[in-house]
Amino acid sequence: MDEYLKGPDFYDNEDVFDVYMNHRLNRPETPNDTMEEPVIWELAKDVTNMRVLDLGCGDGQFGLKLLDAGAKSYTGVEGSKNMATAAEANLKTSAGTVQHAALEHWDYPAQQFDIVFSRLVLHYIQDLNKVFNQVHQTLDDNGRFIFSVEHPVITSTEKRWKGLGKRQDWLVDDYFRSGRRENSWLGGKVIKYHRSIEQIFTGLQQAGFIVEALREATPIRENFSSTETYERRNRIPLFLILSAVKSV
Repeated sequence: MDEYLKGPDFYDNEDVFDVYMNHRLNRPETPNDTMEEPVIWELAKDVTNMRVLDLGCGDGQFGLKLLDAGAKSYTGVEGSKNMATAAEANLKTSAGTVQHAALEHWDYPAQQFDIVFSRLVLHYIQDLNKVFNQVHQTLDDNGRFIFSVEHPVITSTEKRWKGLGKRQDWLVDDYFRSGRRENSWLGGKVIKYHRSIEQIFTGLQQAGFIVEALREATPIRENFSSTETYERRNRIPLFLILSAVKSV
């Protein structure tokens, strides 16, 4: 793969998709499982009888969990055909549905959802403020928007660890220069978009949201069986997670 690809196209590369799925299914104590997802559930609180929209739903496994937790309905939107196909297969015997569409171009019907999730997807979106406005439109009054992104200290620079083994140091550079970043990851090349915490927070406010919570997925010891992994995860934030309410 010679060219840098947008998020959906990146995951539609078969080699990248295979590596990603193997990584998610077989890697022990992934940061997603031990750090990011517990905060998402804590912020979600009770989803009973809620109409849920999941932007960038991936393989739909989170949708199954939401339905099991009592969600009234679940709609996943996914730009990658590979991911959408996997989600359709996982959700086929449930009440959940999946739509294959780029997040920027989906129609976002007015006031149709009680809660919107987006997990580790929005750093692939160039016009994030547009998506914030669209989410505000599709939420019912007092609806909530909960999302995670790669932490801005991670997305800030394209300079990568060149040592052997697990990364031992991290570089933060060009932090206040927002915009496109080209990354090599999972054996492929992908385009991400960096924004500071301030820019993300301000974008939510400008779209009409009241920010309820800002979290960085602080590691919790009981979520890790490995002390070594726990200590390593305390070195640098991997995720930024926000919860916001549609103001009316």
